[in-house]
Amino acid sequence: MAERLAYLWPEITLFIATCVVMVIGLSPSAAVRKLCPLISGLSLAAAGIFAIGTTPTVAEGAQGLMPGMLPYAKAIIAVVGIMLVMLLAGTVDRGEEEELETGKRIFDAQRLTGGEFYAFFLFSLTGLMLTASADSLIWLFLALELTSLPTYVMVTISTARSKAKEAGIKYFFLGALGASIFLYGFSLLYGGTGAVNLVEIKNQIAIQLAGDGLNPITTAGLMLSIVGIGFKIAAVPMHYYTADVYQGAASPVSAMLAFVPKTAGFLALILLCAAIGWNSGETGHALPETIRLLLWVMAVLTMTLGNVLALLQTSMKRMLAYSSIAHSGYMLVGLIAGPGATFTESGISAIMFYLLTYGIMSTGAFAVIASLERAHAQRTQTGELAYDEADSIEAIRGLARTKPLLGWSLVICAFSLLGFPLTVGFFGKLPLFTAGVSAGETPLVVILGINSAIAAFYYLRLVAYPLFDEAGDEADGFVTTPIRTRTATGAIGAIAVLGMTVFAGPIIGLAHESVSPTLDSDTHTDDGIADEPKLEEPETIAGQ
Repeated sequence: MAERLAYLWPEITLFIATCVVMVIGLSPSAAVRKLCPLISGLSLAAAGIFAIGTTPTVAEGAQGLMPGMLPYAKAIIAVVGIMLVMLLAGTVDRGEEEELETGKRIFDAQRLTGGEFYAFFLFSLTGLMLTASADSLIWLFLALELTSLPTYVMVTISTARSKAKEAGIKYFFLGALGASIFLYGFSLLYGGTGAVNLVEIKNQIAIQLAGDGLNPITTAGLMLSIVGIGFKIAAVPMHYYTADVYQGAASPVSAMLAFVPKTAGFLALILLCAAIGWNSGETGHALPETIRLLLWVMAVLTMTLGNVLALLQTSMKRMLAYSSIAHSGYMLVGLIAGPGATFTESGISAIMFYLLTYGIMSTGAFAVIASLERAHAQRTQTGELAYDEADSIEAIRGLARTKPLLGWSLVICAFSLLGFPLTVGFFGKLPLFTAGVSAGETPLVVILGINSAIAAFYYLRLVAYPLFDEAGDEADGFVTTPIRTRTATGAIGAIAVLGMTVFAGPIIGLAHESVSPTLDSDTHTDDGIADEPKLEEPETIAGQ
């Protein structure tokens, strides 16, 4: 147990902070309540430091499938998490706090949700980090649900508008459907292999593939697990909720949904595919044909449907929602390609780097939207104050002239999301192309290129409207929010996009090392993934 704690300190740190913010969020003192985002941010910084200090070779997690992924994955979660904390400031209780300050209301702890809001946020990031640490199906299921369940509540309480409640209901029921599908898949996977530990599952799958191939129960379990986890990454056919939920939730919460569940889903898919093995296909370096075909179809439909539907949107939040779907399709190309000896050949390394770049780019873009709001709050039917954020694309016309900081932040982030050359988005997408070509997936790479061209049509609208258009009546109706951390998050996102372009090489190297850990020679395979212990020693793993 002591060895396991060696790589769980980031999660323990976040859990302690969660308990603290739940308590201080109910304090009668406004100054104390305002410490919730600060404590959340500091705990994420501490968790990131603990993650960097993790030594997988001496931790129990080193006997799992992806031990080197732990420090890198948790570090990028902490980095993007800090940006999200800054963006989430003022999302809930804003009108209530203003009326308490002016004396229009007396303090009532039951009317305040700030403590719970930040606690749910930290719970979700704790689940995300636990997903990276998963070494069994039970752990993986609990981690995925800990990541998702808090987001249902966060969406629902993110605004006082009824559309947030509607979005929360849609998200919850479709989320329950997705969870039930991949849980059923996990149960079939257990039935087909007789194991819940991922290393033991890999051993059993290797035995089956060496014989007559995967048995039908194992195959069905893997396919249902992949489809169910597809809900987390908003992949077709589990994408239906995305646009409505993104539009109904407050923009800061939409930014969180664009990164947190998606990252959890891809970490889970990487672990599952590592259990299957990329060297088990007919070509000697591919997934079994059934699994490969499922992922291939999901990738094509996801990136194509996401980009085509994004073209039709006039709502920026719906546009970015469909864009998020398309980006999941791009990363599925890397999952199909699998690991490789170099970064340009490794689709898994490309995914790990892309998750970081996409998290920063999308958070920066959503921060600009969240920073534009109507000048005056409106009262809802329940008597609560609500601030309307910008949503229509008309709101950003002339933004680079009227509000240069916000306008240029959006332009830079949109260019990077497009994958424009010499931006970090370009360096994030390029390895997906090279990994796909190296894996022999040329048709898939061609489809990826076509979809990148389609995406240019709507991303360039996010560039042209702020830069070249004059502000119209819609744009004149919005002012910059007084919550300065939101505008700062947009600026930080743009600066990070430019900075990461300069330092892309070292970050890419860390991403590659994260899925190619330097362990003892007898625990390494040619595909760069830590091999499983010998079959005669499974009880050692099960007893940990």
